[in-house]
Amino acid sequence: MNIVRIFTGPDGQSHFENLTVDLDDLASMGRISKRWPGTGVQFREVDGDYHLDFHVAPRRQLVVNLTGSVEIEIGTGEKRILGPGSILLAEDKTGQGHISRNVGGEPRTCLFVHLDEA
Repeated sequence: MNIVRIFTGPDGQSHFENLTVDLDDLASMGRISKRWPGTGVQFREVDGDYHLDFHVAPRRQLVVNLTGSVEIEIGTGEKRILGPGSILLAEDKTGQGHISRNVGGEPRTCLFVHLDEA
């Protein structure tokens, strides 16, 4: 399973990384990853006009897009659009952070999964 990670590098800037989550094959029960320890879950809904200027992640968390899309931009100007079903591992808790903005004026719902520190 592929996810996008955003993290703070030694330069104090946020960076993207593509990660693959390993899944164990359980035959007829499907494929499943190892457990990621966490502390809570939040649901979020934003209107189609949101634009959050540079900010850092409030904690180490997974952001699972349920509906709508988000454009994430880092200080270098690199952008990623994450649509429904995409997963972001947000770990840029320090430094400049990233920008989050709406895509095409569409509202968005997502799920925050609070993770324990790695």
